[in-house]
Amino acid sequence: MKQLELSATIDLKDLGTVHRLGFGAMRIVGDGVWGEPKDRQAAIDVVRRAVELGVDFIDTADSYGPNISEEIIAEALHPYKEGLKIATKVGFTRTGPNKWIPVGRPEYLRQQTELSLRKLKVDTLDLLQLHRIDPKVDAEEQFGVLRELQDEGKVRALGLSQVSVAELEAAGKHFTVSTVQNRYNLTDRSSEDVLRYSEENGIGFIPWAPISAGELAQPGGPLDEAAKRLGATTSQVALAWLLRRSPVMMPIPGTGSVQHLEENMAAAGITLDDDTYAELEAASK
Repeated sequence: MKQLELSATIDLKDLGTVHRLGFGAMRIVGDGVWGEPKDRQAAIDVVRRAVELGVDFIDTADSYGPNISEEIIAEALHPYKEGLKIATKVGFTRTGPNKWIPVGRPEYLRQQTELSLRKLKVDTLDLLQLHRIDPKVDAEEQFGVLRELQDEGKVRALGLSQVSVAELEAAGKHFTVSTVQNRYNLTDRSSEDVLRYSEENGIGFIPWAPISAGELAQPGGPLDEAAKRLGATTSQVALAWLLRRSPVMMPIPGTGSVQHLEENMAAAGITLDDDTYAELEAASK
């Protein structure tokens, strides 16, 4: 497969322009987002293939592995291609497979940022996102240390993950919010207000779990029927719906398989007609 004509672009504050269909690097590590992948070379191949296909926005986190996702990205791509933006996240610590514990102490966020710089082999992180706001630590302190890291030149742009509009507004008093990463897909639109706020304020909205569709993707379901009409997979149609849903939407489907990666990226070439989009819009509500 040659390089794809990816989706439209978005100009992110403090970061610059990227294609709206990116790659999420959570699945290139072991089961439970823990430990080494079963085949490290296969994971490296996936990351390299994503860039070959035209992806210029990769999202990872210090907690994926932990550490391993960032290390694989650096092994696969460093020195990085001009224009490639790599986003990472801090604020979650891990004690085992599928275990996630928010830690937002300023010294911890600073430490993890320094380690991400080392693992990704860069002097400045393109985009640093607070993975979760730690409820045990004053949010202002967490926002404050992110701003300090940006002022020190260690971070170019800043974002948040799984937050409310009120939390976005509070963070915005400390720094310019470039992206927000909340769960959003055809069957979970609970962050509709955050998406609307993002549109109004020029913030990139990164939907995690973008292709989760539940019953809609079952045989005979509206997503399955749309996929059949379009000669596509249900995952491709789910991604195409997201891309049409909003000009600030930035899906980052993740996978540990080159084949699935190529299938996901091909969603950029799918155009939903008005009737199909309306059907999916109605079904998703």
